[in-house]
Amino acid sequence: MRNALAAARYRPGQTTRVVLALMTAVVVVHCGTVRTWGADEMAAKQVKNPASGLTMAWSELPPHVAEMRDLILAAVRSGRIEDLEPAIAQNELPPEFGSDAPGDAISQLKALSQDGSGHDILAVLGNVLDTEPARLPIGRDVENNIVFVWPGVSERPLDQLTGAEQVTILRLMPPDQAKVLRDGKKWTWWRLAIGSDGTWLTFMKPVPSK
Repeated sequence: MRNALAAARYRPGQTTRVVLALMTAVVVVHCGTVRTWGADEMAAKQVKNPASGLTMAWSELPPHVAEMRDLILAAVRSGRIEDLEPAIAQNELPPEFGSDAPGDAISQLKALSQDGSGHDILAVLGNVLDTEPARLPIGRDVENNIVFVWPGVSERPLDQLTGAEQVTILRLMPPDQAKVLRDGKKWTWWRLAIGSDGTWLTFMKPVPSK
């Protein structure tokens, strides 16, 4: 059910936490009653799902997830940020982009862009979605509790990466930023999440911890 899953927002920057917001029509999006996954709860899930088994090939994605990925990549290939509208329109609620800019979702993405046109945002989307995703059982919807997170390497211990995983990170960001990420053992780059029913949940950098 898209309503239930759209309310369960994957929160980048909190690898072991997911915030569940109960949405209403009269409050700002993502406000409401909040329940946060505890570290112990997520740690228990990761024991059952070892890090080596978290990632999967994007060719094995469920049909709804693969369809959303294709819609996003179609905009990447076109080079026009406005072409993300069909992907965004598939949702009952817009994806969370971490932007405070006024306006619709496309305006928010342009505000996050370095050049104001969204070309760099499309480049990041294309690079991120070209990696293997992580398959995480963190959704609250009983029927659709799996969330697919790109890049899957963002869910790995950053001080225990394989050579191939380090190459994946270097495909996403400059070497100096990759070093800061590994040294800090915290993912600080873009991350995208799609629910198992095809709902595009988030595309944003982590929210800094207070």
